[in-house]
Amino acid sequence: MPFSPLPKIITDKLTDITPELLRARKIRLLMLDFDNTIVPYTTTNPTEEMESWLKTMNELPDIQLCIVSNSHNDRVPKFCRERDIAVITHAKKPFPKGIRECLDRYGIPASQAALVGDQIFTDTFGANNAGCMPILVRAIDNHNIWLKLRHVAELPFIFAARKRR
Repeated sequence: MPFSPLPKIITDKLTDITPELLRARKIRLLMLDFDNTIVPYTTTNPTEEMESWLKTMNELPDIQLCIVSNSHNDRVPKFCRERDIAVITHAKKPFPKGIRECLDRYGIPASQAALVGDQIFTDTFGANNAGCMPILVRAIDNHNIWLKLRHVAELPFIFAARKRR
């Protein structure tokens, strides 16, 4: 579904995504956005719930985990090194560059991959452009006016995706 702004799954938070949900949809590669999906933009300290979820998901033998971020600074790779999680930065979402790089790294077809993120205009578009399953989560913290406005602009697409289900 190229160029679609509609996610296939919408959930309140990343930790709502379970191995069972992914297995039921034949997902073998779970790509994660970083900022406002795992932690707020203002920190690199995840909640205990998030830390536990990341550890559990990263240890699954049948589902690969990789953070795919547009970030250009070292905070994302540092976070990933500390947790032994694979990472791709400078992903250029919504373009498929970083997503395809991740798919190639693991040798997994797009049809067996999902990308989870908090933004329709980067994460959902990017996943759909690459042929992956887009999963939208609520942003952890829309702490400034630009993030709040972006969320308002995304609402029609969220409503359409919910209606489609």
